[in-house]
Amino acid sequence: MPFFKKNAGIGRLALLLQQRMGAEKVASRVTMISQLANNAATETMMSSKPRKSSKSAPESSGLQLGRAVEWPRTPDEAKLDRVANPQGDTNYLVRFTAPEFTSLCPVTGQPDFAHLMIDYVPGPWLLESKSLKLYVASFRNHGAFHEDCTVMIGKRIASEIKPKWLRIGGYWYPRGGIPIDVFWQTGKLPKGMWIPDQGVAPYRGRG
Repeated sequence: MPFFKKNAGIGRLALLLQQRMGAEKVASRVTMISQLANNAATETMMSSKPRKSSKSAPESSGLQLGRAVEWPRTPDEAKLDRVANPQGDTNYLVRFTAPEFTSLCPVTGQPDFAHLMIDYVPGPWLLESKSLKLYVASFRNHGAFHEDCTVMIGKRIASEIKPKWLRIGGYWYPRGGIPIDVFWQTGKLPKGMWIPDQGVAPYRGRG
């Protein structure tokens, strides 16, 4: 066989081997990309599933927290939820602030507005905040005087959670030029408690 023909045959063989190796590399890369895509899809599906908490659910499985509930139409309809106090052997203060409380005048039907401050030292129970929000909102179409609303809220909370001590301050915005502030408390304050001032300044005009 002439030398040039032999070289041409070797060249073709080398070209075929190179093409085959290239095809194998391409196939390998495609396979790798496909595996990566499958892994990413699997991770996405796994991450979209809610993770189960290692902690057990609260004893009160009927909580309004964590699920859609209808807004109560009246304070009597509203449900206050409580959860077990995890620091039952410690005296401490819990404060709730409701700066946009709204109710109606029972005579004129006009809206009343108040800034409510609720402080309590827990006993066996804590007041769940979403249920408090719904309870406060239920007064929006409720007709009652300032004094009645403030004391009613304090008594209802105290009856539900049995605190060691509770106080509520209702700082009402002026109607007819006269602001009304209402205060109520119940229980005995444990010794050594730090009770911060409620921090709501008395209403004043230019005087």
